[in-house]
Amino acid sequence: MAAEPMPGIEALMDAAWAAPDREEHAGWVLRAASGVTQRANSVWPREPGPDPHLLSAALRQARLWYRKRRLPLIFQVFDDPRSAPLNALLDAEGFTRQSETLILVRDGGTVVPAAGGVEISEAPTPEWLRLWWSVDGRGGDKDLAVARGILEACPSLYALVRDDGGEPAAVGRLSLPPEAGGAAGGLYCMATRPDARRRGYASRILQALLREGEARGATSFWLLVTAANTGARELYTRAGFRPAGRYIYRQERPTRHLTGC
Repeated sequence: MAAEPMPGIEALMDAAWAAPDREEHAGWVLRAASGVTQRANSVWPREPGPDPHLLSAALRQARLWYRKRRLPLIFQVFDDPRSAPLNALLDAEGFTRQSETLILVRDGGTVVPAAGGVEISEAPTPEWLRLWWSVDGRGGDKDLAVARGILEACPSLYALVRDDGGEPAAVGRLSLPPEAGGAAGGLYCMATRPDARRRGYASRILQALLREGEARGATSFWLLVTAANTGARELYTRAGFRPAGRYIYRQERPTRHLTGC
């Protein structure tokens, strides 16, 4: 049975991955970032609403908004009874269901083993960005610049660990949204170089970010992981994370392949 999510987690997730182009309409937050990542180019139906007529009107408005930006219309729909009327409308309109993602949470105040050799910074270094983008990103330098803007829009900590040869092996990010008052942190961008996997680097990144977050006052943490990523889910379960919710992306006819994440 899923645990209760931390209060306001949807808003914290939005703040941790903030789209530079956004507009609120009828309780929905329309977000765009030149197609860089699904998260930053999707509708967050903060207040889905039960009225089918109002939902249809809001859907038409959202279509126009994304059409002007030459982006597909995508919804980030949370697994919540409030979403049932919206899902019914999207089903009728032929929207796909994809990328089931789990929301995991963890309380602070528990013992986290020390992780030696992890470099922590308050901005993504060029090495950090190169490794993360090589694993999770799609696109060239222009897309990476957009992604960097998304990362830097929220105060965060960046962790990097090197292999025995001194090359970056794994990275991660802990977002600390001001909206949480320093009490909650979100783990993002956990990426390990393919040839360096299964050597404990991701675990060291995770431990280091949890310790740094607690040192700065965070008392709870969340992260997002695709349901299909069993290896990552096992890592996070061992670290004390538990399920608190889930969401899927619902997309109209794809006209452009969005980049990453």
